[in-house]
Amino acid sequence: MNGSSKSGSSNSGASESGASESGYRVWAVAGLPEVRTGDDLAKLIVAAEPGLADGDVLLVTSKIVSKAEGRLVRADDREAAIDAETVRVVARRGTLRIVENRQGLIMAAAGVDASNTPAGTVLLLPEDPDASARAIREGLRDALGVDVGVVVTDTFGRPWRAGLTDVAIGAAGVRVLDDLRGGTDAHGNALSATVVATADELAAAGDLVKGKAAGLPVAVVRGLGHVVGSEGAGEGARALVRVARDDMFRLGTSEAVRLAVTQRRTVRSFTEEPVDPGAVRRAVAAAVTAPAPHHTTPWRFVLLESREARVRLLDAMRDAWVADLRRDGKSEKSIAKRVRRGDVLRNAPYLVVPCLVMDGSHTYGDARRDAAEREMFVVATGAGVQNFLVALAGERLGSAWVSSTMFCRDVVREVLELPEGWDPMGAVAVGHAAEEPRARPEREAGDFVVVR
Repeated sequence: MNGSSKSGSSNSGASESGASESGYRVWAVAGLPEVRTGDDLAKLIVAAEPGLADGDVLLVTSKIVSKAEGRLVRADDREAAIDAETVRVVARRGTLRIVENRQGLIMAAAGVDASNTPAGTVLLLPEDPDASARAIREGLRDALGVDVGVVVTDTFGRPWRAGLTDVAIGAAGVRVLDDLRGGTDAHGNALSATVVATADELAAAGDLVKGKAAGLPVAVVRGLGHVVGSEGAGEGARALVRVARDDMFRLGTSEAVRLAVTQRRTVRSFTEEPVDPGAVRRAVAAAVTAPAPHHTTPWRFVLLESREARVRLLDAMRDAWVADLRRDGKSEKSIAKRVRRGDVLRNAPYLVVPCLVMDGSHTYGDARRDAAEREMFVVATGAGVQNFLVALAGERLGSAWVSSTMFCRDVVREVLELPEGWDPMGAVAVGHAAEEPRARPEREAGDFVVVR
């Protein structure tokens, strides 16, 4: 596997022709010159490897594609170049950044490469790697009359795995994903989740013979013609990138926390989709990590999971509120308008009533100090509820913290059969948002800071 054109091949049960039903052959292409801006890669590859055949797969390192497409740019500051190519920071540790770049790829440093380039320059990834792959494939067809697949590759690190490997960032004429769902395994078991990343496997195979420092940027795989062709090959390597809704690891830890905090919104309109009780309990587990005075645990969360319990509580609260408003002399029209404001709780598929308990509090016999003691517990309860709301956002659940139970605590305690010492601190409506929340007005942190 020394990388020379033929003797550097890696065989897997293949015949001398390189094609068999049970194996394939992969070799690096020797003799390619240094690629410069404007070079026709297809012509360079044809000159170095004129014996390409139908069904072959070309694995082309992205670096030479970028050079040919003029993606070498002046950049005295590599970090500024990374900033320019970054759409979203996924995770950061020291100077290392994992980001989503303009091509939609999640990778270190946005794919900006400062190695093997002149001083003061960096190499950016191809603007559209799938289009680059299509252009090379069409050039090879025009020059040799062959139907081949093309995969543009780049080197990636991977979560939970040490080391680097090549993966596909662009593809043409190759089935990038092999969806085996609906089939069965050798034991007759149904395959329900098996989708093979064929293009990535091809890229890794090519990297075995290209090497990282051998100066061999192109490899050929022969014997896997079944993955080549137009059927199932139209999406390109973009199909390998998970969409946001399916990405369970979209952010690093600290970025996820910041995003959950900054993007949490009050949601007042919910779908009928049921709420996972386990998600709410996980949010409670986050809530009870909040700071509290005297090593106490001043939080209790009453979970109203049945519609019957929710309706019973909200009806009792409504009746108490109407009675209060009538005593205040409000008109029936005004009362009806105010009561409608409680619809956010009534329309939610899940309610949580956070309560304050003063267990472990100190009594000083001094009104001022006793009031301050209670304030500490109230603040701690608020911190717990904030943790709860942020954790719900992390579970992709919307919420609205409504203060209404604080105005009729006796009624709430009676209906929910709560101990006398539990003080309801509002109610949290929980559910799946029916629409995107309105954008929050921009707030400049400096407007809320005083420095002494």
